[in-house]
Amino acid sequence: MVDFNPGYDFSGVDTVAWYRESGYVGGPNPLSLSDMARDRIDLALRRALEAKGISIVDDSADADLLLSWHLATEDKTDVRTYETPAYGGMYGAGWGPYNRYSMYSCWSCMPTRTDVSVQQYTLGTFIVDMIDPALKKSVWRSVTSSRLKGEPERDQDKYDSAAARILAAFPPLPDLPGSE
Repeated sequence: MVDFNPGYDFSGVDTVAWYRESGYVGGPNPLSLSDMARDRIDLALRRALEAKGISIVDDSADADLLLSWHLATEDKTDVRTYETPAYGGMYGAGWGPYNRYSMYSCWSCMPTRTDVSVQQYTLGTFIVDMIDPALKKSVWRSVTSSRLKGEPERDQDKYDSAAARILAAFPPLPDLPGSE
């Protein structure tokens, strides 16, 4: 999901600086990010911006926008029920999917049983804000969510892919006359 201020002029955005509160992790199940993981995320965002011709500067006074990112986590439960054939249930063991009158399959004659699958997982939400330095207000936001695996991600390619995905619509294209 991408949201932005349509009245803001993004055409002059060439530089971005880190916002001081960037890298916050919150939620009822906060993820403990190491400094190494934060550095990997910062590097991935830097690479994605540089691929768009936008550089990250150290001094926020020299930046066109400030970049802030946050992670939030939430424990979720996925419950699914489905019907499966109960082989041999109606006619006794050994009959399988055949009815008692022929050796042809009779799936409609076969009883079923309900199976339940319960899966618990953590949903991670990655949020990136671009903030106007003068107004100190967000002018662009992108949010993406995915299931987190329980192990630390060590592959920089995965961070790079997530950063490219979340920054794909930045900067937003101006509305062209007659595009409605």
